[in-house]
Amino acid sequence: MILGAHVIVYSKNADADRAFLRDVLGFKSVDAGHGWLIFALPPAEVAVHPSDENDVHELYLMCDDLKAEIASLTRKNVECSEVQEARWGSITKIRLPGGGEVGLYQPKHPTALGLN
Repeated sequence: MILGAHVIVYSKNADADRAFLRDVLGFKSVDAGHGWLIFALPPAEVAVHPSDENDVHELYLMCDDLKAEIASLTRKNVECSEVQEARWGSITKIRLPGGGEVGLYQPKHPTALGLN
């Protein structure tokens, strides 16, 4: 029986990105040993999109009020991109301290959250 999903974010500065997840986003974690933090995530869903390539993955965090979440992140000195409107949601990108980005969006589509 599958009981969860484990997401991996690769980073050029993993320590800074771990601190961001812990201190800025407030994600709780366990120490898997030697300071290797594994973070609890909010409920999740997965979608499969067509692509010409395999093994291309993206991480989007979801919220119910994108403008309020951007304002909260801005007060914490987090850089967010301009909001883009798509058929499926309102989207921004959050710049991680390690240089990467994760998406943040307010869905306009029905979600699978809470189906378990």
